[in-house]
Amino acid sequence: MRILISDDALALACGADAVAEAFAYAAPNAEIVRVSSWGMHWLEPLVEIDGIGYGPMTPTDVEAIIQCHSRESGNPDDAGARSDAQLDPRFHGDDIERLSIGRIADHPFITAQTRLTFARAGRTRPLDLADYEATGGWKGLRAAQAMTPVQIVEAVTASGLRGRGGAGFPAGIKWKTVLEAQGTRKYIVCNADEGDSGTFADRMLMEGDPYVLIEGMAIAGLATGARKGFIYIRSEYPHAITKIQAAIERSRAIVAPFDIEVRVGAGAYVCGEETSLLNSLEGKRGEVRAKPPLPAHKGLFGCPTVINNVLTLAAVPFVLAEGPEAYANYGMGRSRGTMPIQLAGNIKHGGLFETAFGVTLGELVDEIGGGTESGRPVRAVQVGGPLGAYFPRALFDTPFDYEAFAARDGLIGHGGVVVFDESVDMARQAKFAMEFCAIESCGKCTPCRLGSTRGAETIDRIIAGEHVAANIALVEDLCETMKSGSLCALGGFTPYPVLSALHHFPEDFR
Repeated sequence: MRILISDDALALACGADAVAEAFAYAAPNAEIVRVSSWGMHWLEPLVEIDGIGYGPMTPTDVEAIIQCHSRESGNPDDAGARSDAQLDPRFHGDDIERLSIGRIADHPFITAQTRLTFARAGRTRPLDLADYEATGGWKGLRAAQAMTPVQIVEAVTASGLRGRGGAGFPAGIKWKTVLEAQGTRKYIVCNADEGDSGTFADRMLMEGDPYVLIEGMAIAGLATGARKGFIYIRSEYPHAITKIQAAIERSRAIVAPFDIEVRVGAGAYVCGEETSLLNSLEGKRGEVRAKPPLPAHKGLFGCPTVINNVLTLAAVPFVLAEGPEAYANYGMGRSRGTMPIQLAGNIKHGGLFETAFGVTLGELVDEIGGGTESGRPVRAVQVGGPLGAYFPRALFDTPFDYEAFAARDGLIGHGGVVVFDESVDMARQAKFAMEFCAIESCGKCTPCRLGSTRGAETIDRIIAGEHVAANIALVEDLCETMKSGSLCALGGFTPYPVLSALHHFPEDFR
């Protein structure tokens, strides 16, 4: 009997270690393997026994599941089940059926996806080099090693790959700029400072498939002439830090002469902005730099620097291994390839869902996510983190596409989708956006530093019923100032949740 249990941080938080210990006790002859997560978070701890999934599991479920599975397989002793184990009297056929989800690979949540970046999720041991190579690992790097830097950049450009966060800037253009920049030293910086609400794809990938990120960074090094890379990870991700450091050590000989170093951030949200991140990497206070110069010309330590986030770099090995056309065949418009979408908040089936661009917001929330966990109607969905717009049900026909969201005053950002039911107070959500900006502001520019504070105060007056119309007009004017006058996206994007709450849910401000 082969038992697969995830060692992903979410699975651990749900009790995966205790379930693994219970299996080791109840079935001492079984092979227990710790693997990456499938991303079906509502089923964690999810256990796979000879291809069949059971979840969410607790330690008290283990002996009954083993005996039931052994009987069905026709080998009651194949796990070496303890002779004193008795079928838990609480369990009957219906209970076993409730926990069993059948073959995980055939589950509707999995079969509906197009997994390119997360193709190994749930299937491989995160730090096992043999597993990685057996599933196509290093194929992209080997292809890149046989190409010139210009050819690599052209392949990434032809794929249509855009930055999987922020404004979705084309990765190929950024790489081309660094390739052509003059400098004796160049750097690749991976932005793993995943701080948006409802996002966890970076963490899942670094914990579950760290070599694909390392491979993507090494390819970026070949493309631009960089021999040094840094992964900037937030301190709140201890499991990811441990995994990625171990993976770097085990793969040094494979990616040499490219060298990677992990740097741990102190948790400032603004350090997700690329120039603040560079300051932090240099040991300075994490605050925004004025642009120009762009980091591609003068970045880390004043040298030309590529800054991409985890999902962008992790998509690169597929592009080089299978060809840019294979990647560009997915998606719509200028949004090519796939996006790992993270479903969170008040949602029944929360987890990671990777699919080609073009799926509608309504399909994600109602069909894939199963609606709200509370059972109440969905009232609002925030896409793009705490600075993303709130979309009402009237906009659920919006396709998941950079331009489609921008046309409706929204943004995709890092692909986080947070669901709220009808109990949400949108005026208080608007105030939270301003408060969040005030707390996280680096303080360098006035619109962000003072505008957010005054915004929260003004929304408080609206909630209290003071001169509502005049104060709403004041907030709208303030938002326009923050949009056009802030140095970075923290102040510039804070108006998105505020204005969308005002415009789509005006009844909450009366």
